[in-house]
Amino acid sequence: MSKSTKTTLWLLVAAVALGVLVIPRLWPSRGGESVADAVVEALEVETVIVQPRRLVERFSTVGTIRADEWVEITSEISGILEEIHFREGSRVAKDQLLVQIDDDQLIAERDRARHRVELAVLGEARQQSLLDQELTSQQDYDLALGQLNVLRSELRLAEARLEKAQVRAPFTGIIGLRSVSRGAALTPQTRIATLQKIDTVKVEFSVPESYVSSLQLGGTVSFQVKGTSRDYEGTIYAVEPNVDRETRSLRARARCDNPERKLLPGAFANVELAVNEIEDALTVPSMAVIPELGSKKLFVVEDGRAVPRLVETGIRSDTDVQVTRGLEAGDHVIVSAIQQLHSGLPVEEKTVAKKASNDA
Repeated sequence: MSKSTKTTLWLLVAAVALGVLVIPRLWPSRGGESVADAVVEALEVETVIVQPRRLVERFSTVGTIRADEWVEITSEISGILEEIHFREGSRVAKDQLLVQIDDDQLIAERDRARHRVELAVLGEARQQSLLDQELTSQQDYDLALGQLNVLRSELRLAEARLEKAQVRAPFTGIIGLRSVSRGAALTPQTRIATLQKIDTVKVEFSVPESYVSSLQLGGTVSFQVKGTSRDYEGTIYAVEPNVDRETRSLRARARCDNPERKLLPGAFANVELAVNEIEDALTVPSMAVIPELGSKKLFVVEDGRAVPRLVETGIRSDTDVQVTRGLEAGDHVIVSAIQQLHSGLPVEEKTVAKKASNDA
């Protein structure tokens, strides 16, 4: 290739390069946009319009379902179990007879005490008559009266022991599996069965001491248990008056109606407690906030373009976060395609309604 040919080729390449750089600048713009801008397609994004709304911050913890009342059925006296009057797992009423202990000996002791009282009554009456006739001393009469009172006390004691031969339900509830059979020798330490009242149940839970102020008597908690998707609500009725030194937490209990008896004592519960509430918070979906080194930002739509805003955040719910600085009511916040956004990017927005939450 000759030297003149090479020179011509280099001049041609330089001309083409110059044309690429100069011609777009000289080409008339359309609608105020350059050709380079015109070829960038607008990114479709979803936005939400910021409006003041009620926001509740909740604390999650774990708890245990407990019966409203629970007792271990035992006998107050020793004896042979003669009869069983309940069916395992059934509902029993208050004062219903559950078991009968052999009471032949107790009946005999009561009858003997009655006869002694009857004799003592006659003896006291004779001493009273003699005293009235001044045929006996006051001391002799007092001894007869004292003997009568002692025997009456022994009769009441015998009657009380006899009553304890019948073990009755202390309250209405569901009785569990029995641990004894007919003919068993019972003592006060022998468990017959358990009785639980579960028409109302308690949920016991703990919260860190930093949330102590949120545990108000009459306040509500929500909770869920395994095996059901239903949300339950309980009312706080008691709070432990001291903080546990090891866990730095405070125990509390809430009551919940359980008419269908689906909540069973001992079940594990996921408990949520409202710890902070703002009536007119400016909130955005949590996914819209982008954490950066030492700051946070999100994108809003202005004149069809994505514009970054530095923001400060406050309390949170499960889905939303409060923006305390950097936003105003009516702003259109981008909530989709977050990773593709950059300042000045043309966007085509589609406004979506904010999902309703339990806090709204």
